Amino acid sequence: MKQRSAIGFLFGTLLAGLLFSLAPASAQLRAQPQQPQMTAAELAVRAKMNSWTVGLAGGLLEGAPIHFATDISRVVDDADDLHVLPVVTRGPTENVEALLYLRGIDAAIINADTLEQFRKLVPNIDRRISYIVNLFPSELHIFVRPEIHSLADLAGKKVNFNTPGTTAAYSGPLIFDRLKLNVEKTFIPHPTALQEMRKGEGGIAAVVFVTSKPVEAFARGRWEPGFKFLPVEIEDLGFYTPSVLTSKDYPQLIPEGQVIPTISVPTILAAYNWPKGSDHYLRLARLVDHLFSRLDRLQGPGFHPAWKNVNIAAQVPGLTRFVPAQEWLDQHRGEQRANLSTAPGTSQR
Repeated sequence: MKQRSAIGFLFGTLLAGLLFSLAPASAQLRAQPQQPQMTAAELAVRAKMNSWTVGLAGGLLEGAPIHFATDISRVVDDADDLHVLPVVTRGPTENVEALLYLRGIDAAIINADTLEQFRKLVPNIDRRISYIVNLFPSELHIFVRPEIHSLADLAGKKVNFNTPGTTAAYSGPLIFDRLKLNVEKTFIPHPTALQEMRKGEGGIAAVVFVTSKPVEAFARGRWEPGFKFLPVEIEDLGFYTPSVLTSKDYPQLIPEGQVIPTISVPTILAAYNWPKGSDHYLRLARLVDHLFSRLDRLQGPGFHPAWKNVNIAAQVPGLTRFVPAQEWLDQHRGEQRANLSTAPGTSQR
């Protein structure tokens, strides 16, 4: 099963527009039923509700991004002065498409490497999308059967990348391409793949997770000797950052004191680069101010635990920060330098 591509999305959009333009005028008119006229009071309410509302594309219901989007909406909400609407989507690729083309979406939670697919299609994408904050890393986990001892052993074998729309289904194949590792890719639910791999059924040699550690299936699950994580090291990191899996993460699979080198994919809050001073730009600037100044609330009880490791000054390799976010950091540079020196798992370049 193949993931829907950005090219397919654009082709479908253009085709729909072409068919509409070729339809008889009478058919076009019938497709738009007449709306009842609103009162002056209703028009005022509509204008007020839309003036400071920001659409935030999150992700799949079972993933961490939609929970981060919901947390953000709770904390930055400011009655009539700012309202963030989290939107459930099919995953990181659709979030980039939404940010580029969907009305009402001004921000999105995406993986840093998701933009790579769009560079040939949208050459100026770096000028249209920037990042507000580096939210959390999603670590690469390559979990293999006992007979697999290295990445080279996976060549030509079945490797599962979870279902389309997930981070693993998008970033996993990109990483394997970077590793020049040709495998037979499958995209079935990970619980099914893990069960088949455990029993030696279906020919699956490995599963690839790209998510925040620890993964419950490995932290709590019982695995026979020989099942293990493979080390991954890449010289040209690009969007990725070095990371490790440790015995503290997976005590049943990694001996105490041992570390498994791997890489992580930065998951970021991205913004569309609206012209400075425009309504949408001002909404996003207010979102930045409320989010950054209220980070301590997000790092308290009742929110996703990964917020505790978020440092708003941490940069994202290869991407440019949204101007209002950089300006906020410049104004609070001393405070952020102190925070950065004490926050775990962050780096400043």
